[in-house]
Amino acid sequence: MGEGRTLLGWFGVVLMAAASGAASAQDAGSYPAKPVTVVIPTAASVSGDILMRAFGEAVSKHLGQPIVVDNKPGGSGALAAAYVASAKADGYTLLNITIPIYRVPFIQKVPYDPVKDFTPIILLGGYTLGGVVKADSQFKEWKDVLEFSKANPGRFTYTTVGPQTTNAIAMETMARHSGVQFTHVPGKGGGEGISAVLGGHINAMVESPAWAPLVASGELRLLFLLNLERSKKWPNVPTIKELGYDYTFDSPYGLVGPKGLDPSIVKKVHDAFRKAYDDVRVIETYDKFDFVRRYMSTEDYAKFVPKLAADERAAMERLGFTRRE
Repeated sequence: MGEGRTLLGWFGVVLMAAASGAASAQDAGSYPAKPVTVVIPTAASVSGDILMRAFGEAVSKHLGQPIVVDNKPGGSGALAAAYVASAKADGYTLLNITIPIYRVPFIQKVPYDPVKDFTPIILLGGYTLGGVVKADSQFKEWKDVLEFSKANPGRFTYTTVGPQTTNAIAMETMARHSGVQFTHVPGKGGGEGISAVLGGHINAMVESPAWAPLVASGELRLLFLLNLERSKKWPNVPTIKELGYDYTFDSPYGLVGPKGLDPSIVKKVHDAFRKAYDDVRVIETYDKFDFVRRYMSTEDYAKFVPKLAADERAAMERLGFTRRE
């Protein structure tokens, strides 16, 4: 009798699993049946947010459902990452994943693994990262910043969207290398940071180019770029390597879902974003804010992610930023 009940119990579990699998397959087949949310790890008006909103409009035409942008700034991206990592893997909650999300776990304890807890979908490019000051600032070149900081330790202030961001780590690294001290004022980025610089409350903002239109209009001055190569848009602006720092900071910009996302859903999302990648308005947004166009397929992106995380760990260890276990 006990064996019979056991067999019946296992049979019921198998039937339930089969039914669940069939339901999942059916859900994947009808995907998307409602709007798809893309969680952004920064505040609105930061340039990554601006690019994803441009993508959202184009992607909606190919996916057949609206793309809803949900801003969840905080923890240098960790808040957004943890939220999506714990979301249901049904394709309706996706994450715009940026480099700090891969870096933060090596600096502080977070409730997600950047490699194991997400399903890579598509790499869409990278940021041009740079530091800007007010156009009439006393800081005409980077050497002016260093000379001022040597004479006035800690009085040169700059803002980024968080202490574990590429921008903040770059500034801290440059300060150490040059033997000076800067003061970091974390903020929400985008319009808030620009207003703080224009208002004279902070000396500089170091960020992806939400600042681009104001550099073009002459209200802000771009002092340096964190990228490996000079920008075609700002050809006279030096990279930090040209300023004497033997490193660069890459900032890939991609889309992932929670782990276990159905391959057919991944393909639908990938294909919609790949088509939107060549949309005229999306290309115009890349150009206006000087984003780097860099596409990777799902397969190539999945191979790239573990290497990216390993490189971030090595970089944080080399710079002495890793957390103690």
